Amino acid sequence: MMARPGPAVSTLLALLDEAYDRRSWHGPNLRGGLRGLSAARASWRPAAGRHCAREIAVHAAYWKYAAWRRLTGEKRGSFARAGSNWFALTAGAGEADWRADLRLLAQCHARLRAAVAALSDEDLPRPCPGGRESIGRLVRGIAAHDLYHAGQIQLLKRLTK
Repeated sequence: MMARPGPAVSTLLALLDEAYDRRSWHGPNLRGGLRGLSAARASWRPAAGRHCAREIAVHAAYWKYAAWRRLTGEKRGSFARAGSNWFALTAGAGEADWRADLRLLAQCHARLRAAVAALSDEDLPRPCPGGRESIGRLVRGIAAHDLYHAGQIQLLKRLTK
């Protein structure tokens, strides 16, 4: 049986959860902002060269993967898509592709959350393997990243009404 996380790790888990998929005081989180979007609406962009909600969702999945990789020391190259950071949409992608993107985001979040839950409070000030930032800062940053993009998605949704 796994030990319960310490208070600092528990706080980080709450931050991750509220930023991604748990009820929070600030309004919609990342998953909440994406909920109910059709593939067409998620693929709408406000102007040429601007990101759409679907690209933002895959971008967020990638950075959850990247944080998980940093926490666990995993090698690069195992993300579900070739490339990094921002990924081009598949031309003619439909609802099934959009649902697959949402599943990828959920899977990356679950894997990251499990890695954070396995940490001890004493791990948090240590540098990430192969990185300069502390483990705690990395995890806080991922929660902030989700909220930043949740706000962008809310704006995109309002622009498509």
